[in-house]
Amino acid sequence: MDRITLTSDDGEKLELYALESTRLGGVDYLLASDVETGDGECYILKDVAPADSADAVYEMVDDERELDYLLNIFSELVEDVDFEF
Repeated sequence: MDRITLTSDDGEKLELYALESTRLGGVDYLLASDVETGDGECYILKDVAPADSADAVYEMVDDERELDYLLNIFSELVEDVDFEF
């Protein structure tokens, strides 16, 4: 499982584990958790880097409609994970 580090604008770091990824409408999304196994917090991240960038720049998805849609997609992709809201 890949581990990624998010860094906020104020320099705070958050370590996450990538569970699954998907591409919708030309945009890459990542389902990540704060724990490698077991119960933890899940996050859906969106790559907002320019198309010509070699590096991904992820932001947390906070739009309710987009988030609901992506939760449905990821729940289909990751069958062994139960999502609780």
